[in-house]
Amino acid sequence: MDYQALADLLFPDVTDTPEALEERFPARQVPEGAVVTRMAPSPTGFVHLGNLVQGLTSERMAHQSGGVLFLRVEDTDAKREVPGAVEVLINTLKHYGICFDEGATMEGDKGIYGPYHQRQRASIYHVYAKKLVAQGQAYPCFCTEEELAAMRETQEANKENTGYYGKYAVWRDRSMEDIQAQLDAGNPWVLRFRSTGSIEHQFKFDDLVKGKLTITENDIDHVLLKSDGIPTYHFAHAVDDHLMRTTHVVRGDEWLPTLPFHIQLFQALGFKLPKYVHIGPLMKMDGNSKRKLSKRKDPELALTYYKAEGFPVAAVYEYIMTLLNSNFEDWRRANPDAPVDSFKFNPKKLNPAGSLFDYAKLVDVSKNVISRMSAEEVYSLLTEWAQEYDPDFGGKLAADPEFATRILAIGRGGKKPRKDLAVWKDAKEYMGFFYDDYLEKPDFGTAFDKTVIADVLNRFLASFDIGDDANTWFEKVKAITNEIGFTTDMKAYKADPSSFPGTVADVSTFIRLAVTGKTNSPDLYTVMQILGKDRTISRIQAAIAQLN
Repeated sequence: MDYQALADLLFPDVTDTPEALEERFPARQVPEGAVVTRMAPSPTGFVHLGNLVQGLTSERMAHQSGGVLFLRVEDTDAKREVPGAVEVLINTLKHYGICFDEGATMEGDKGIYGPYHQRQRASIYHVYAKKLVAQGQAYPCFCTEEELAAMRETQEANKENTGYYGKYAVWRDRSMEDIQAQLDAGNPWVLRFRSTGSIEHQFKFDDLVKGKLTITENDIDHVLLKSDGIPTYHFAHAVDDHLMRTTHVVRGDEWLPTLPFHIQLFQALGFKLPKYVHIGPLMKMDGNSKRKLSKRKDPELALTYYKAEGFPVAAVYEYIMTLLNSNFEDWRRANPDAPVDSFKFNPKKLNPAGSLFDYAKLVDVSKNVISRMSAEEVYSLLTEWAQEYDPDFGGKLAADPEFATRILAIGRGGKKPRKDLAVWKDAKEYMGFFYDDYLEKPDFGTAFDKTVIADVLNRFLASFDIGDDANTWFEKVKAITNEIGFTTDMKAYKADPSSFPGTVADVSTFIRLAVTGKTNSPDLYTVMQILGKDRTISRIQAAIAQLN
């Protein structure tokens, strides 16, 4: 077979050369040891937590090393593409702090290594396809879908490995005459790789996460170009990662079975193999066993879930870091105020088997992250969230920023800040009582007579002075306690509860319920200071009227 003649026959319009493409896409000028990596998602419209895990891994590896992170859209499968999915992807990843140095953007491609959409790179792939044919490492296959289906049925019936290989690779060594006849008849064809591997042979491979692997060679003649001339993922990623000068490929370990073929491809094309970082799946406990997070079963797999629930980006980011590197939590405890970017991420510390998603832990991380924020930052992020997901609440927050910020400043700062908020969705329940529209009528229960409660509230009003400091304010509360025969001695009460009709804690609860409608709230003195004299008095008077 004259392979050069076959190459010219199949690709008569391809005049460009691999050498010319090497000049067009030169080696990157980056520091020694810098990581050049990418996110290369398919535009299916669903952006999930796994995308963020891979994206964060890629981003940290690239930017910690002074390298480059780029976005390439792998849209070779037109059937799966969802209109607008690229925009959704870019906006979602940007929201979570994954910013690209180059690649596909909302405004078009940015960078000299584009186009960054694979369907726009067909002419580039054809140059290398022609090269492989000329080298005798690729050939056209004219099998129909029906023939391939029949082949698979035979293999399954014979309990053989399925695929296009060996005696089943019926177009592997066909004559030029047979090929010409098919072309003359206008029959469609795909380009297949001519594998030289054998499943009898194995070799060692070093993955940055999985460690040393023993891999069986590929013997399948996989498709490189589909009948429309668009490449499969396998071929496209090899060409693109070489020309875009990718040093590290970060992807899910579901791609491990294809690694033998990818290694063959790089060798056949004469490309240097990048380092591979195969990340294990995200899992969750389901009863007593683990399973992968499921798009169908688990809403928490979708990144839109975290935004709607109101998890701050910083919280999701930090939680994922705990999944990726087990030493992150120790680092955070030792560096509570350090920027998260200063943590030295190491891909070799990734769990080879994958990470266990723990919602309760995410909530704890989020509480800690929010507790470290300033009141101004909490106000800004909360208001932005509320205006999208709870417009009425968002409107109230935006109407008086100073008032809302004073509320959010309660218990903030110091060595042990309050941790009332885990998600922005919690905020309305936590602080809504400050707004009259959200104030609930107090439920004083039946443990104490209404006349006793009303007496306490009247006595409190008689002594109330908004100018009192916290100590003076509480001394007045204790005085009322003693006046009505309750006790301020909690030790004595615990020793003999029957000796006292109530305690200073009960008196405080009566006042708290009248002012906030809740038995639990932030520091009551501070609440009253923020509400002001008139609103505090008005609320207590309304509660007295309710009791009478």
